[in-house]
Amino acid sequence: MRKTLKEIARLIEGEVIGDDSIVITGVSGIKEACEGDITFLANPKYFPLIDKTHASAIITSREVDKTDKPIIRTDNPSLAFTKIISSFMPCEINHPKGIHTTAILGKNVSLGKNVAIGAYAVIEDNVSIGDNTVIYPGCFIGNNTKIGSDGLVYPNVSIRERVKIGNRAIIHSGTVIGSDGFGFITIKDRHHKIPQSGTVEIGDDVEIGANVSIDRARFDKTVIGSGTKIDNLVQIAHNVVIGENSIIVAQAGISGSTIIGKNVTLAGQAGLVGHITVGDRAVVAAQAGVTKSVPPGVVVSGYPAKEHGLAKRINACVQNLPRLYKEMTELKNKIEELEAKIKGREKT
Repeated sequence: MRKTLKEIARLIEGEVIGDDSIVITGVSGIKEACEGDITFLANPKYFPLIDKTHASAIITSREVDKTDKPIIRTDNPSLAFTKIISSFMPCEINHPKGIHTTAILGKNVSLGKNVAIGAYAVIEDNVSIGDNTVIYPGCFIGNNTKIGSDGLVYPNVSIRERVKIGNRAIIHSGTVIGSDGFGFITIKDRHHKIPQSGTVEIGDDVEIGANVSIDRARFDKTVIGSGTKIDNLVQIAHNVVIGENSIIVAQAGISGSTIIGKNVTLAGQAGLVGHITVGDRAVVAAQAGVTKSVPPGVVVSGYPAKEHGLAKRINACVQNLPRLYKEMTELKNKIEELEAKIKGREKT
């Protein structure tokens, strides 16, 4: 596909600085781009690459001034570049169509218009699936589960009984929704299972990565709010509530009955104990261990997690421990030498 910078700027509502007649034939990252490509710059740490990239043009923020290359200034370079990729490289995934002959459907299954169910999928009794939703091969959907319209459930996903999933959900391979919560009572050194009779409720426009586990509640429901995006290999325990439009990054783990607010970010490998709250728009940094509630809008890091500025100061002190230990040892030796000299003088 070929487009001029002028055409691209019109597509993304941007402002061209430089020659708008340049023809763009491809898209690429700023380091990998070649002549004819358009790239983007959103992260300030890559500013030095503006004059080094081989790209023919760059999508930038409104703050960028003149460069040696033509640019298109936009409000959000990342979003603009996403639109360009969709224009140059449209998605051509061929989803399953119709109901495969090997799919197994239970009693009273309700299917909307244009629903697709792939080979060897198992749909149990009283399941409801909305219009245009695609269920890939090898999936299991338990009885009395409801899935909204325009969803995508990729291969080998297990959705247990009585789960409710909203519209436009995307669920990637290997994910398990509605597995039993991890609940046991220990009596005389034996662990007795606590029945997990609740369910899982997932809002609209939620995307769930590969190999995610979302446990059903003990009594009521585990909740994933609308617009929330969950990365691969995330564990969400029973009775957890996650607010709308939150981001949960890979390998994060959330213990039971924790409440996550709206627009929260949990970075990679963050771990949260149970029965705490994380306020709206809070950020938990990568590998942070959260042992108590986090107020709204606060960034925390470290273990145990603390306000990020304090955590950085503590970490700086820890990094100085080898030097401080060496200095303390030297001071101790000097004091011992001085004490020995003083004692020697007293004897004489």
